[in-house]
Amino acid sequence: MNVLQLIEQSATQLESAGVSFGHGTTNAFDEAAWLVMWKLGLPLDDLDSVENQPVTPEQQAQVAILLDSRITSRKPAAYLTQEAWLQGVPFYVDERAIVPRSFIAELLMDGGIDYWLREESHRVLDLCTGNGSLAVLAAMVYPDVQVTAADISPDALAVARINVDKHSLQSRITLVESDGLAQVDGPFDLVLCNPPYVNSQSMAALPAEYQAEPALALEGGKDGMDFVRKLLQEVSAKMAPLAVLVLEIGNEREHFEAAFPALEVVWLDTSAGEDQVLLVTREALAIL
Repeated sequence: MNVLQLIEQSATQLESAGVSFGHGTTNAFDEAAWLVMWKLGLPLDDLDSVENQPVTPEQQAQVAILLDSRITSRKPAAYLTQEAWLQGVPFYVDERAIVPRSFIAELLMDGGIDYWLREESHRVLDLCTGNGSLAVLAAMVYPDVQVTAADISPDALAVARINVDKHSLQSRITLVESDGLAQVDGPFDLVLCNPPYVNSQSMAALPAEYQAEPALALEGGKDGMDFVRKLLQEVSAKMAPLAVLVLEIGNEREHFEAAFPALEVVWLDTSAGEDQVLLVTREALAIL
């Protein structure tokens, strides 16, 4: 058996078991490729060069154990490998923090929000930082900025510390334990936030893989807007005059627009469409 055949066999097992995806992959083949190649110590982004490489019976057995763990535990693959990739950058992750998958990462890496920034933009806040991935990416993309990465969870911040150190950004990223904006000091030129926004009905129907994540990072109340309401009321006081807030709300656009019908926002284009991430200026927030 070669690598590709083992991946295809593993993908069939994942499909038959009915596992759910969405934590770095969207289908059984990609998830199987991730698990197989990680277990075999092969480059995760270069299947073409190793697909015909033979796999020993011992290696097949090792993959089988990992695959069985994925199926029986229903944990996201990232928790089993303790590694997640976002925009080609590797991050450590474990059950103390949500698996990073924010579409804000795309906007950082492809320049999707650069138009709204200025030469004077030097202070960035990553609110609800989780494992610190957006803070790290922001520091990489904008080498002249200082980033404050805040989260209410000390456990998540412990994971974020691992990633800040992993990417040698200790001098440019400050980690702060904060309930929302309470313990962070502005003014910030750019605020990034991927908050808890899943509405209660959706929370009740989440697959086991999502239930394996900290509920604190997901639960947004009845309409998903509990955290967002408080944020939009308070964030302008932490923003510089020409600052912008980039906010991810997932599939909750309908609830967002119902909660803030008069707020002028810009919907940003991502690989998931134009209804997952929005941008709002400090000036626009003045109506709230």
